[in-house]
Amino acid sequence: MTTSTKGQVWVSELNARPEIRSAFPTTSPVRFYDTTLRDGEQTVGVVLSPQQKLEIARHLDALGVSRIEAGFPRVSAEDAEAIQLLQAAGLKAELWGFSRALKADIEELVRLGLGASIIEAPTSDIKLQAYNITRDEVLRRVTEAVSFARQNSITVAFFAVDGTRTDLDFLRKVYLTALESGAAEIVVVDTIGACGPEAAEFLVRKTREWIGPQIPLHFHGHNDFGMATACAVAAVRGGASWIQGTINGMGERAGNADICEIALALRCLYDVPIVLDLTKVREVSEVVQAAGGYKLEAWKPIVGENLFMRESGAVASQFHIPEAIEPYSSELVSATRGIVLGKKSGLDSIDLKAKELGISVLTDQRASILAAVKKRAIAKRGLVSDEEFRRIVDELLGALKR
Repeated sequence: MTTSTKGQVWVSELNARPEIRSAFPTTSPVRFYDTTLRDGEQTVGVVLSPQQKLEIARHLDALGVSRIEAGFPRVSAEDAEAIQLLQAAGLKAELWGFSRALKADIEELVRLGLGASIIEAPTSDIKLQAYNITRDEVLRRVTEAVSFARQNSITVAFFAVDGTRTDLDFLRKVYLTALESGAAEIVVVDTIGACGPEAAEFLVRKTREWIGPQIPLHFHGHNDFGMATACAVAAVRGGASWIQGTINGMGERAGNADICEIALALRCLYDVPIVLDLTKVREVSEVVQAAGGYKLEAWKPIVGENLFMRESGAVASQFHIPEAIEPYSSELVSATRGIVLGKKSGLDSIDLKAKELGISVLTDQRASILAAVKKRAIAKRGLVSDEEFRRIVDELLGALKR
């Protein structure tokens, strides 16, 4: 489900240079594995009920997410309940569980009838010290857990916790051990957002060399340095075919990679095919915000409410030519363009707003109306609403008639 962007994207032609486009190794579409219901719920203060998870899952399904991580049932009875609701919902997306490399975790997946799951194990020396386990113990746990999952017909994607801070030789050994034990897929994991894009691409490329060209390879990143989207794009350049992340970038600390931002960047900047419907992004973002009880910044990429709103008079004068002031069409993400009035408005802003509201304003009246709009905006330290604009016009025109 690659969203068509014909005539809707106005980015730099530099992105299309052969040396840039050719760096992406495949024309196969990138798919998205959503972990909003598990990793996203780890956002401080957020608690999602099973019914809310079902509602979110339905929107994720409509968005075109290929896989939904339904939860971590061994540690949460509510997650188990949510999984059962999702299993009965008839979703097109695959449902995946989440498990540590422990038999008891996998037994709960078997009880629920989940046919696929992440299995995680720590791999960095920092994490091993924190858990007080050895490298040999990690290898033993991975072997036993993955083998047990496969014996129970569970498809496994092995997830190396803190992989980006793991000794490369040991990381290679863990990945190959997981594959030898029956894992079908591998996840490169930047657990605490410790990589820049160059390092993320290097590690994904190196992992691809280790596991070969046929094994599906994921990237799971966090946003601690504000680079999760860039790292995910770099991971695709390095050979990842799956990107894991959340809606709105929810998650611990600075959050997870935002799958919708990544999809937009891949599609619009690099013409990489994606399996995601960009027209549904803002809708699912609002649903998740409501369920999580938070509000995003108005300037957040792709879903922010300010993205297609114009206050500046200099920009309003170009409003009729979207490509002059926007890198992609509002229609691409089903957003509404509009003029808002405030301190920075200009005469063109008055014309456009008056036309929008069906108000007749003469040319020689605009300056007075603009001055009143600016005065009101400064006094309230915010935007002037449509109703306030109507009153300003009525008062000024009434004064002129007297």
